[in-house]
Amino acid sequence: MNKICKNEGVKSLLIMCDGEGNLGDPNKTKRLTAVNNHKRWCEAAIHLGCHSIRVNASSSGSFEEQQKLAADGLASLCDYASTHEINVIVENHGGLSSNGSWLAGVMKTVNKKNCGTLPDFGNFRIGGGKTYDRYKGVTELMPFAKAVSAKSHDFDENGNEIHTDYHRMMKIVTNAGYNGHVGVEYEGNKLGEYDGIKATKKLLETVREKLI
Repeated sequence: MNKICKNEGVKSLLIMCDGEGNLGDPNKTKRLTAVNNHKRWCEAAIHLGCHSIRVNASSSGSFEEQQKLAADGLASLCDYASTHEINVIVENHGGLSSNGSWLAGVMKTVNKKNCGTLPDFGNFRIGGGKTYDRYKGVTELMPFAKAVSAKSHDFDENGNEIHTDYHRMMKIVTNAGYNGHVGVEYEGNKLGEYDGIKATKKLLETVREKLI
């Protein structure tokens, strides 16, 4: 995630890490391998001036087993990342990680200052065709948030996102005391990528004026 800063050019904020193994793998050796695979991204984050790396909390087993395993892998990675003053943040990214209660429980179990969440407005598919209430999920994840992703898909004629009430969602974000950056992520197919990003940014700016 990058932000264009006035008079500063582009500033890197965090690195999205995927495909480095499951931090909650039931196999201890594979879990440790996943932890080690992420360490290089902590080092890259330092080089780029980022404050965090975004990881996934993938696992398998029961609700409680996956919480325990994900927390174990995250805690190990956070111990390493803390020596470099880097945060490790988890996005709701499918499966149990998109269950706000589950991921909040993982955060409480890890209980480390540099471990947090990256609530994504649109990633609440928990599998089996089921979804988790996005407003409930973001509310549960905001106490641990070190970044926020304002995801969008489709807009109506007034520029409002038709799947997410952005005013309601940003009210949840601000009520949690969050005053950090909000990333823009467009995943629709009716607008071009650039136009979708601009439409999302414009909507966020409109909502901000109403909330101030």
